[in-house]
Amino acid sequence: MRRLERRLAALVLVRRGRDLELMHRALGFATLSLVTLAPLLIVVAAVAPLGEGGFAYWLVDGMGLSGRSAQVLTDIISPPVRVVSTTSAWGGVLVAVFGVSFAGSVQNGYERIWGLPPGPWHRVWRQATWLAGLTAYLYQEVISRYQFDGWERVTVSAGTGVLFFWWGQHFLLGGQIRWRHLLPGAIATMVGLGGLRVFSTLVFTPLIVDNALSYGAVGIVLVVESWLTGVGFVVYGGAMFGRWFCEHHWIPHVPHHVPHRR
Repeated sequence: MRRLERRLAALVLVRRGRDLELMHRALGFATLSLVTLAPLLIVVAAVAPLGEGGFAYWLVDGMGLSGRSAQVLTDIISPPVRVVSTTSAWGGVLVAVFGVSFAGSVQNGYERIWGLPPGPWHRVWRQATWLAGLTAYLYQEVISRYQFDGWERVTVSAGTGVLFFWWGQHFLLGGQIRWRHLLPGAIATMVGLGGLRVFSTLVFTPLIVDNALSYGAVGIVLVVESWLTGVGFVVYGGAMFGRWFCEHHWIPHVPHHVPHRR
């Protein structure tokens, strides 16, 4: 009987992923990351003291690259030394607006996962604040790479990641979902990102070098886009798994249709 219940629960999770169009959302996440989020991070990296690698350091750290593959990626993505001086005020505003649109897409995904209606447009300040939090989280991830080693780095990275994705869901959803309901999703997201990092180290590390030799910069962008698709799958899939886990294993009284609390 318990085995049947587990199979039915697993089918519920699969069906929710299909209803959410999880892979389609992951592809959209990757595209928006490259088109709207990357320019903002490039400008921020140019201002922040990340060294000559700038924005490339974030990608290298996130993908778990090292050696030749890390150097190739850093060389392909031009060091943003001249970005700040060549970016006009109007250009900076557009870059920020594009970044907020990415945050809005993530917010919409979380709302779909928890069955909430779309938030009003004037809550754009939440998206902007979440975007600032994301930038700070990515920045400290790069800094911690040089401050901690081994399991100490893993512990710090996992802890800050869980806190960010836990807070991020709660904040973007306007506090409509209780903190304890969001914790499993934050943990699942970090577990998924850890697995993606291992996969990236084993697969993307040699692939970047091969693509650089065969296709040049286009090949590198394709690899980065594939990795970002995986990140999107984990971000949405982790939140979806978190709600499913609460309903079927942890907090059995979570309603299947969460009411909208104003």
